[in-house]
Order: sequence, then structure tokens, then C-alpha cells
Amino acid sequence: MNPKVDFYFSKAKKWQEEFEKLRMIILDCQLTEELKWGQPCYTFQKGNIVLIHGFKEYCALLFIKGALLHDAHSILTQQTENVQAGRQIRFTNVREIVEMETILKAYIQEAIEVEKVGLEVSFKKTTEYTIPEEFQNRLDEIPALKTAFDALTQGRQRAYIFYFSQPKQSKTRELRVEKYIPQILNGKGLIDP
Repeated sequence: MNPKVDFYFSKAKKWQEEFEKLRMIILDCQLTEELKWGQPCYTFQKGNIVLIHGFKEYCALLFIKGALLHDAHSILTQQTENVQAGRQIRFTNVREIVEMETILKAYIQEAIEVEKVGLEVSFKKTTEYTIPEEFQNRLDEIPALKTAFDALTQGRQRAYIFYFSQPKQSKTRELRVEKYIPQILNGKGLIDP
């Protein structure tokens, strides 16, 4: 047990019993406990295997390379359509965790094997995503914007594409694009200062 992770669990306002049970199951699988991204993270030979995290409606195990697991029990959930690698198993009470302990350990062992053999998730390339029409129009109209956007990292490009695509109304998409044109022209990502 890592004292930094103890602090995370002790300050949790919700899911304490569930977190404790998940923690014991994971540690029983001989993983190293760390705190990464502000969450309890469990690693094997420095490779991230699984996170524990809590939300308002549920707590979950997040398998970092969950997309590569076989999911024999059909219990893995993709958080959103844009999440490519990670998969969650969600819980709403400690009883569910206790009942699934053997299955959870099997999934953790499979995730460790994925890491041992060095499997990697094949991520979609940014060019495979559909650029919203409102943004594409501005890229066509402003050559400097296209040049600046193309110079951004793949991750920054995807973040903009996702953000600009979210609104249902074209007017809202246009407003978002206009607001972030200066940021793109300055070579900055969506959340860069």
C-alpha cells in the first residue's frame, strides 16, 4: 500500500467501502500502487494496468488497455464514443464487487498479460475523424488557420475536432470555432494557457 493513495481514499466522500474492496482485490494481484492523474493507479513493471475512480452515479475500475481485453463476461464499458483504449467496469455497491471478485481478478490478470507481451491499442488517426463543416469552412477560408491547425499535435487536433463537433446546433459550433481561432493561430491546444 502506498501512503499517497491512502490519502486519496481517506478524503473520498463517497464509495469508501467500494474503493477499499477494489484496492484489496487489485493488490492481491501483485500490482504496484501509485497515484497518477490524481487517481489510484496500479502498475506492472511501470506499465499502467488499472485505475480506481469514482463518479456521482458509480465507482469503477478503468482498464488502461481495456479495448484489448476479451471481455468474456461482457462487463466492460466504453466511457464515451471517443475513448479508444480504456474500458470500465462500473459498480454501485460493494456487494457487486464481492460477487465479481474472481472475475475481476481474471480481467486484471489478462490486463497484466497484455502488458507483458507489449500489446498496444491501435488509435485512429486524426485524419479519420470528421471535421465539422463550420470548422472546415474556416480552414478553407483562412490558409494560416489550416497551417496552424496542421502544425498542432494529433492530440490537440482531436481535442478541437471533438469540442467543435459536440453542439447539436450549427450556430453553437460556429461560435466555438470563432472563439478558438486565435488560440489555434498561436499554436495552442484547447486547454493550453
